[in-house]
Amino acid sequence: MSDPTFNFDGQPIPAEPGDTVLLSLLRAGHHPGGGGTLCFGGDCPNCLCTIDGVSYIRSCQTPAEVAVSVSPHAGDAPPLPAWDAVSEPADAEHRFAQVVVIGGGTSGRQAVADAEAAGKSVECFDAGDGHEVVAVYPGPLVLVRTNDGMIQVECEEIVVATGAAEIQPVVPGSQLTGLWTPHAARTVLDAGLDLGVVVSVGEVRSELGAAPVPGELNRFLGSGAVSAVVTETTGGEVETACDNVIVGLGLHPRTGLARMANFMDVTVVGDAALEATVPTCPPEGIICPCSKVTIDQLDQLHERGFTHMELLKRSSLAGTGTCQGGVCTPYLRSFLEDRGHDLQPPFTARPMARQLTLGEMSAGSHLPTLARTALDSVHRSLGAQMDRMGGWWRPWTYGDTDAEYAAVRERVSLGDVSTLGKMILTGPDAEATLQRIFPTDVSTIKPGRSRYVLMLDERGYVFDDGMIARESDGTFFCTFTSGGASMAEMWIRDWSASWGHDIRILNQTLSLGAINVTGPRAAELLNRATDDELPAFLGHAEITVAGIRCKVFRLSFTGELSFELHHPASESEALWTALMELGDDLGIAPHGLEALFRLRLEKGHIIVGQDTDYGATPRRIQHDWAVNMNKGDFIGRTAVQRTNQHPLDRKLVGFETDTDVMFDGAVAWSGTDFAGTVSSSTWSPTLEKGVALGWLEAIDGVFPTSVQIEGAAVRIVRPHFYDPDGERSRA
Repeated sequence: MSDPTFNFDGQPIPAEPGDTVLLSLLRAGHHPGGGGTLCFGGDCPNCLCTIDGVSYIRSCQTPAEVAVSVSPHAGDAPPLPAWDAVSEPADAEHRFAQVVVIGGGTSGRQAVADAEAAGKSVECFDAGDGHEVVAVYPGPLVLVRTNDGMIQVECEEIVVATGAAEIQPVVPGSQLTGLWTPHAARTVLDAGLDLGVVVSVGEVRSELGAAPVPGELNRFLGSGAVSAVVTETTGGEVETACDNVIVGLGLHPRTGLARMANFMDVTVVGDAALEATVPTCPPEGIICPCSKVTIDQLDQLHERGFTHMELLKRSSLAGTGTCQGGVCTPYLRSFLEDRGHDLQPPFTARPMARQLTLGEMSAGSHLPTLARTALDSVHRSLGAQMDRMGGWWRPWTYGDTDAEYAAVRERVSLGDVSTLGKMILTGPDAEATLQRIFPTDVSTIKPGRSRYVLMLDERGYVFDDGMIARESDGTFFCTFTSGGASMAEMWIRDWSASWGHDIRILNQTLSLGAINVTGPRAAELLNRATDDELPAFLGHAEITVAGIRCKVFRLSFTGELSFELHHPASESEALWTALMELGDDLGIAPHGLEALFRLRLEKGHIIVGQDTDYGATPRRIQHDWAVNMNKGDFIGRTAVQRTNQHPLDRKLVGFETDTDVMFDGAVAWSGTDFAGTVSSSTWSPTLEKGVALGWLEAIDGVFPTSVQIEGAAVRIVRPHFYDPDGERSRA
């Protein structure tokens, strides 16, 4: 079998059996990082490469036989991971052990033996064996990266035996090639590399064959590669010519994983438990090779008051790079001590300790990025053009938006509204919770009735809307926007818990499907499908439709007679099919979002997030009718009360023209003054005019009575263009 070979920037690099990528590169005369001390311990960024399309790979820990294409990082801006590489899914294996030992050295093996002697199940992981622990999470849960995928281990105890890292030099010239820690030097010498004239600084074992240089390290000299080392002795500076320098400055324990797990049952053993060497604070040089942070920059930050390890890290970004403080942590500590502060412990460590690909991060997770309703395959079979909206795949159009629109306005149509947020709230304090969540008076909603509601934050701004229906004295059913369901659930749970309320919340967004039957012949269709009485406007009832038990709500977003049929999602396809068959002679057709948005806009119904912004108060969107200031306290009440006392400076209005000139985002002008923007617009076939919702700005405290958009005169009207009194939806 021939020796492995890989390409380095298009050049073939031979590798000897057992080589890492780094060893093979060094044999061929290449330093992958272009310079800097090499440690061969995975503690620094100086050997990073992009290997087979994946960046941030430590070439010192990657076997040469697994590499095909290798390239160095480019200067100060390492390339981002290639999408085609990181998008490949990784397998996940789940394990359980009473004890997880991180590190397979002498102390790690002893910890394994001790645990097994105590009759405990043990898992031991060591990066040198291709099992690199990259994170520890509460649980405890230990995350391990391997060449074959990720291992997720649940455990009871963690033993950290990760050893200690050799401190790297931080002086002028420390980014030259030819600099080695003692461990790295031993590795390359054992591999047969000829280092030429080698000298050592600090504590370096004599068997490495390096001539010791007296004094303390001052700087390195050279252009690209080191040519001499300068030390400071009692007699002054000494310059020693050399080809390579081994630098022994002491050890700093690898405690990153232990610090991640400091709130769990963790034992640190071996060199990882050593007292750290605190090096002399250098007068100059690059302290963090990942982020290129210099001593001068730290001094500037220190003068501005950043005198704590955590603050110094965040303000400088030292310790946030790929080695997660492996090089700079000892010097950050010595820097602050040198400036007169107490010696501080290393900064907080958080997952991840190493960069992972997106495939590795998502290993074991099988969640579609966009949800699909139970009718997704039905829509696609009907030729629907699907689009992403509110976190869901939804039908935008079935091919003829005008025909879909006409079906709603003239006959009967079905729309898939399963994406609505759907939630049941029950319990002794259900009413009290909703009374404080919503600005409406929930106590006046009778069983079998429903009401439109806004959701306000503490500042009185609108962030969602929906419907609230009372089923009984202590049970309510609420709906929210398609993109707002998760936020609404969190909002209600958090606030009810803070108030100490006794309620139960069940989010049924995914378990319930919902079909909107809408159009002037909607009741005629449903009467064919049920013998039960249909609810009146804003009423709701539990009835059987086409043999399927449904919770039916009588409301309208389209401006026509409408019924929302909420039902088990497993029955969605059967219900849809039955209704389409029963309505065939009525001219039934499905409608998509494009038609729905035109229909709702003609009616003047807002879409939160499109027609509202972060400054949308109920008064500004002309929805103050949905706020009852005479009831008790509710979220945002104080803010609404305060802002209501100020003159109105902007408001959501209706725009209409006789030409089709308006578009979403178009700017309205009053003479040469900016007067607002269009938030939603459409051409109305029924009204034969362009209609839009948009924001109108007060100019010198006065709202203009007309504006120009795209050079055309635009009328400002009430934002209810079609059937303003709601006679058709109440029919």
